[in-house]
This record gives sequence, C-alpha cells and structure tokens, in this order.
Amino acid sequence: MKFWDSSAVVALLVDEPAHRNVTDVLAHDQGMLVSWATPLECLSALIRRTRDGSLDEDGLRIATQRLRAVAAEWHEVLPTPALRSVAERMLRVHVLRATGALQLAAAVVAAEHDPPSLGFVCLDERLIAGARREGFTVE
Repeated sequence: MKFWDSSAVVALLVDEPAHRNVTDVLAHDQGMLVSWATPLECLSALIRRTRDGSLDEDGLRIATQRLRAVAAEWHEVLPTPALRSVAERMLRVHVLRATGALQLAAAVVAAEHDPPSLGFVCLDERLIAGARREGFTVE
C-alpha cells in the first residue's frame, strides 16, 4: 500500500503525460492511502482545468466519475489534532503550502511516523522534495 498525493490521483483521472506511469503504479499497489482532503483537492484541480480550457465539460464529467470510482476503493487518513501538529512541523521544515503540508503530514501519520515503511506517489516537485527529506521512497 502506498500514500497517494492529489497530484498523482488527478493524473489517474485525466489524460496527461504521467497518466500511464501512475496507472502502472496503481496496478501494482495493494491499496491507496490518501488524505481526507484529496477528493476536494482533485475536484478543484479538475474544475481549474475546465476553467482554463484544458479539460472540456465532457472530460470533467468523465474525470469526476473516475474520481468517485477510485475514491470508493481508497482508505483516507482522517484529520486529527495530531495530524495538524505534524502539518505545522512540515510547514516549518519544508517549502510547502498548507495543502502540501497536510498531504505530507497525512503520509507521515499513515506511516506511523516511519516514512521508509510506506511508498509515496506524487507529481508535485516541492512535495516530492519534502517527502524524500522525510525519508519516503517516492514513486
């Protein structure tokens, strides 16, 4: 099982350069772990693409259906005061925005504070750098 950042989940939903790579990773994963905020972050990314014209309304509908299907199978790391505390540390230690800090904190909590024990699937460069510095193996 691996932790999936929203950037990698979005790549599963739409045709983009990383789509094939993340699809291959998912095919070999026993299950997806995600942050509780992932559904909203993915929907935001899809709507942003619709607004900028890189995804049409039909594409948005299909991607949203795919999101629901994938979400029905994944496991979510729920928000807790401990997760918020870890996210605050992530902001201090890494060059991340709040959403990235929450994603990385959810992965740390999911790994039970042992990052080498959990793979991390991500396409966001800043988050990849933070995850590697925390000790995750990034796919």
